[in-house]
Amino acid sequence: MADTKVVIPGDVIDTTIHMETGDGDDSVVRLGPGLTQINDSVTSISAGVLHSNPETHQHWVVSNKRRYVPAEGEPVVGVVTARHGEGYRVDIGSAHDALLPLLAFEGATKRNKPNLAVGTVVYGRVVVANPVMDPEIECYNSNTGKAEGYGELSSGFVFQCSLGLARRLMDAQAPVLNALGDEVPFEAAVGLNGRVWVHAETPAATILVTNAIRNSEFLDARQTKQMVKELLARQ
Repeated sequence: MADTKVVIPGDVIDTTIHMETGDGDDSVVRLGPGLTQINDSVTSISAGVLHSNPETHQHWVVSNKRRYVPAEGEPVVGVVTARHGEGYRVDIGSAHDALLPLLAFEGATKRNKPNLAVGTVVYGRVVVANPVMDPEIECYNSNTGKAEGYGELSSGFVFQCSLGLARRLMDAQAPVLNALGDEVPFEAAVGLNGRVWVHAETPAATILVTNAIRNSEFLDARQTKQMVKELLARQ
């Protein structure tokens, strides 16, 4: 990540430095959660830490909100709450349930599509996030037609964490996930809606991974490694 700073609603964000480093379509500024465009300016609409990625020209604000606000492109862990003629209703922790179309899965057709029961856990990506419409998710990458890790999550355990921790877990260098990966075989699906799905070989290992992730929220990298060692020593 590039520069980070604290912003409050109304702050004007300077994105020109990143625009000048790109060319063609790559120089288009992409706004994420917490930012909006007003006339020719990019303005913060929430308080938090501003993050910028100069390689992709993305800017977004990370804050620990109590309720998840869907944003296009974000991965989420949801629970099927109902089925209707065109798809499923999925609880993703936002103000309104998300719509999951029946054909929004890899290889799905009108004759061959998943049959999900109420209570099924799914990993999806937000494709519609509009203040005046219910959010919509898909369980595959519509650009490639491949699942790419999205879909039904069977077995495993789902737990809640803060939105800030969930976003940090998406970092490829997340200290807690790297420390656990060196010692415990497990799978994890992190939703930016503050839900994490974990699956390990044994219930004890699943509990260990869950506790380690929860405990890591306010620890630095060194403290996180020490905490994981202590948890493993108790096994």
